[in-house]
Amino acid sequence: MTDPAHVLRTVFGYDSFRGDQQAIVEHVVAGGDALVLMPTGGGKSLCYQIPALVRDGVGVVVSPLIALMQDQVDALSALGVRAGFLNSTQDPGERQMVEAMFVAGELDLLYLAPERLRMESTPRLLERGKVSLFAIDEAHCVSQWGHDFRPDYLQLSHLHERWPDVPRIALTATATEATRKEIASRLNLEQARHFVSSFDRPNIQYRIAPKNEPKRQLLDLLRTEHSGDAGIVYCLSRSSVDKTAEWLTEQGIPALPYHAGLDSQTRAANQARFLREDGVVMVATIAFGMGIDKPDVRFVAHLDLPKSVEGYYQETGRAGRDGLPSTAWLAYGLQDVIQQRKMIDTSEGDDAHRRRLGQHLNSMLALCETVQCRRGNLLAYFGETLTEPCGNCDTCLTPPESWDGTVAAQKFLSAVFRLDKERRQRFGAGQVIDILLGRKTAKVIQHDHDGLTVFGIGEELNESEWRGVVRQLLAQGLLAVEGDYGTLSLTEASADVLGRRREVRLRRETAVKAPRAARSTKAAAAVADLPAEAAPVFEQLRAWRAATAREQGVPAYVIFHDATLRQIATQAPTSLAELGTVSGVGENKLAKYGQAILDTLSPGA
Repeated sequence: MTDPAHVLRTVFGYDSFRGDQQAIVEHVVAGGDALVLMPTGGGKSLCYQIPALVRDGVGVVVSPLIALMQDQVDALSALGVRAGFLNSTQDPGERQMVEAMFVAGELDLLYLAPERLRMESTPRLLERGKVSLFAIDEAHCVSQWGHDFRPDYLQLSHLHERWPDVPRIALTATATEATRKEIASRLNLEQARHFVSSFDRPNIQYRIAPKNEPKRQLLDLLRTEHSGDAGIVYCLSRSSVDKTAEWLTEQGIPALPYHAGLDSQTRAANQARFLREDGVVMVATIAFGMGIDKPDVRFVAHLDLPKSVEGYYQETGRAGRDGLPSTAWLAYGLQDVIQQRKMIDTSEGDDAHRRRLGQHLNSMLALCETVQCRRGNLLAYFGETLTEPCGNCDTCLTPPESWDGTVAAQKFLSAVFRLDKERRQRFGAGQVIDILLGRKTAKVIQHDHDGLTVFGIGEELNESEWRGVVRQLLAQGLLAVEGDYGTLSLTEASADVLGRRREVRLRRETAVKAPRAARSTKAAAAVADLPAEAAPVFEQLRAWRAATAREQGVPAYVIFHDATLRQIATQAPTSLAELGTVSGVGENKLAKYGQAILDTLSPGA
């Protein structure tokens, strides 16, 4: 095949490219190198899959997603594309068969884990066949400035030296300008053409809630807005993952754990259930999710503060790949800030590394504390400007108030100062708040803190409000966290507040409204905007797809995405020719599933 548009139509079943796809495909087909930034769900994979089918030879895809390679190959095989993979999960016989197919030119695409390129046998194998292009997926993994650095990616710069005439395309969903420059430098792609798409995902509603019994808050979200939906819940620790998954299961929510502490068989089984079954909730550390191609994830919830905006964007981007309304929800509190600051202070690496981590955290805190449009703040981080408030984030739906917190900040900072300078003592937030509220606790009496001049001067705020003040002082760099016990100390910037040279604006917490168009089930989301007569047909098609997927042992979306079933239900085609005009129905799928779909659509089916 030599025409990309023909491949798009006949293999993938789409009539037209989206966004920059056509320009990227044509550039790579012509032999050019490319660095592609495109949001999750934007169609990055087509940007290398189509050139691999058009150019002579085999497209080699370098991907860290070993656990998902089988699903990626299954999805391509369903389209009639000859695909294979080489990774550590295969036995020698399987690897030899794939290697023989590659050398014989019987593959269109070959997926490799980056660590395999460290083994000299792999480059030697690639030299025995004909490589049409190198695609470096999840390219942000090469960047130590980004959020998911992997050392194995550093060696990929050698591809150009060994195969100077083979085009390379590096792809990622998240990268600031600094990360982008580092990717280009480390992969020898300085001369490549850069394609940067909009980072906006308008179907995702971003919401950040004050943390107050987070598991209960999560359960309320699931029951009131996402009953029966598939979703991902991120926790910081393995222990928290296990406890949250167990607790959700006890509450009647089908939840599974996923983290590096589980054996590989359990991880694989849980991932397979999440991908193949409807309505499963995966509770995970950030070890889970990269490359997950499940289109109908309706929510991503964070029970702990992400370390960076890039990580947060990457993780929340796993929701709503099908373009339907989805939720990104985060519970965030004072302890999160203290914990993250402590982790940075005790992290391995030099001062420059810790400064980078601190910058990442500061940007994440700014996103959490903003009183402006949340989406606008998020996009600004990636250098993109939103011309007007989005109307679909919590700060747009329930605009937060800001207030002059200068006096409150002075009181709290003064208490920290007096403990440090007068008593040579440092304490955590709880003790300082008790002092300001005039509480004669055992600890206050033990240390004679009721004798301080600041004792009882903060009774105009309650404990929750004071915790909000502390959190925001930490976020603004007016307080620091030190040591294993999370004690508080002043910073250089504190002096300007205490000296009345700086005003402190704080955000007043308000109850967050539920979304305007709250849905109760995944099916409700999928049938939104469908004509009344098409809704039951869509459900019939979903039932057929589920049965077919079970029979073939693949995720349902490998058969067809919801968007394709919606169009079939609406158009109600009566012939294979009509069915072939539906977006997402290529020639191979038409031949494989066409008659079964027409039978499902026929009266009395």
